[in-house]
Amino acid sequence: MEAKRRVFKYGDNVDPDVIIPARYLNSFDAKELASHAMVDLDPTFVERVQPGDIIVAKKNFGCGSSREHAPLALKTAGVSCVIAKSFARIFYRNSINIGFAILECPEAVDGIDDGDEVKVDYETGKIYNLTKNTEYQGQPFPAFMQKIIEQGGLVNYVNNKKG
Repeated sequence: MEAKRRVFKYGDNVDPDVIIPARYLNSFDAKELASHAMVDLDPTFVERVQPGDIIVAKKNFGCGSSREHAPLALKTAGVSCVIAKSFARIFYRNSINIGFAILECPEAVDGIDDGDEVKVDYETGKIYNLTKNTEYQGQPFPAFMQKIIEQGGLVNYVNNKKG
């Protein structure tokens, strides 16, 4: 299982309130939320993001609030995964719940620029910057995490395990 696409790169402390601003929370429709993703930080994000694109950010991605809509807005907008130096615990949990891949790899964050093409191998944890021909080693996703991602979230994973 892998992700492979272009990178959108952001700095430190990307807050869930910036990922999906409060003024758009009057909808619980994932597509509606996705149409406003990152609008205050990157007004052209929703026009440019393509299915499979990857976000790379510095430290503390998802800090500041427990807004559960933030990972959903990014996933529905087409983002396949987020690579960061660190994540807020609540963002990490909310991402796992919906099967949204996130991984920490400070070295990759420092070596990847906006617009680079990157490939992430979930099984091995390897991150390849295809633009610069460099490779980084992140933590592999455990098999059960890969299944959660494949099945679209924790609820689907648990329901499928019950058989």
